[in-house]
Amino acid sequence: MVTKNRWKLLVASMSVVTVVLGQINKGQYVPKYTDPVLEQLEKQRTRALEKADSLTAAIRAHQKIQKEIGKRKELDFQSDLSGVEKPANIDVFKPLFHFPPVPQYQSGMCWCFSGTSFLESEVYRLTKQKIKLSELYTVYFEYIEKARRYLEERGDSYFAEGGEVNSVFRVMKKYGAVPASVYTGLVSGDKHDHTFLIEELTNFLAYCKANNYWDIEPALQMVRVILNKHLGLPPEKFTWQGQTYTPVEFLNKVLKLNLSDYCDVMSTSAVPFYTQAEFKVPDNWWHDSSYYNIPLDEWYSLIKKAITSGYTIAIGGDVGDAGYLGFEDVAFIPDFDIPAQYINQSARDLRIFDGTTADDHGLHLVGYTKVGDWDWFLVKDSGRSSRWGKYEGYYFWRGDYVKLKMLSFTVHKDILKDVLGKIKESE
Repeated sequence: MVTKNRWKLLVASMSVVTVVLGQINKGQYVPKYTDPVLEQLEKQRTRALEKADSLTAAIRAHQKIQKEIGKRKELDFQSDLSGVEKPANIDVFKPLFHFPPVPQYQSGMCWCFSGTSFLESEVYRLTKQKIKLSELYTVYFEYIEKARRYLEERGDSYFAEGGEVNSVFRVMKKYGAVPASVYTGLVSGDKHDHTFLIEELTNFLAYCKANNYWDIEPALQMVRVILNKHLGLPPEKFTWQGQTYTPVEFLNKVLKLNLSDYCDVMSTSAVPFYTQAEFKVPDNWWHDSSYYNIPLDEWYSLIKKAITSGYTIAIGGDVGDAGYLGFEDVAFIPDFDIPAQYINQSARDLRIFDGTTADDHGLHLVGYTKVGDWDWFLVKDSGRSSRWGKYEGYYFWRGDYVKLKMLSFTVHKDILKDVLGKIKESE
């Protein structure tokens, strides 16, 4: 410990040093010295990098141009229309009630556009009300449920834009429905583009998986933040024709739909006929096993029975064959693929098995006519190719296309009375 006397002595000594040496040194800031040689070398490296980057950029730009030129030169293999007598126009179908086609643009919402359109027609058939419903309200909550399952399954659950028509029913049962005028899902612009939406959602869920973060409710809050950013916040209450409703109240009191009255029907020999089974495609991400499976001829006859009895049909399957011609508004099976008389259960199952028939689009059957010996169906379509031809948003499908390339359909249970009886007997 420094005593008081010693401290005085120390201070006195420092004073002597100060007197001898002059004023004590002080620190100061001065410009940092840059060595000119090193600076010159740095500039040389920068110029070299810029030159290399410029050359790389030029090469990449040239490659991109060549790829675009290559894309423009790509060819599709399509059938001509030799021997195909298509319906003269839409009116010959005597279409059942439906709202005009709505394009989905840059999004994977065909399942919701077709399913919603189907339910709009059902509301009219049952109540004579013409109410355009919001597709995006359903899409919003489909993403919530899809993300929930992804988190519950610790990342082992399919997460993408697609879905099945009965997703519309499942979401509406839980969250209700709203008119299109109440919720558009368009935050900016007037066309749907979900490129950034799905990118942000998948990146966030990938982060959860990579970091083993499975706290469901906080994670879903972040999912909602992303959805709100791109689609807008869906309403909890709204006014319709002078009355205030929650979405569930609107479903029950205005639309008056019993969503349990609708059945999904498939046809494959992979599972026993007249049983209920899972529709095994990626877009059935919740592994719904309530699909009724029946033989092809009966499956097709039910479609005809429904559409000729005043019932529209939501349908899904493959839309990428040589006879699928957007600029001609038609879809049929060319005889060089398989002659119509040879389309049977095995021909259909072979294409499902080898992947040439895939579940890639959902549509709405809204009319029927006959031209010669052929069945023709009027199909409402939200996809882009349906807008290439004369009748924007519509296709004319020949019966052989439906029979070979469509995988499942949804219809009111009244059409399936005989089938449901057979299924009960088999149980």
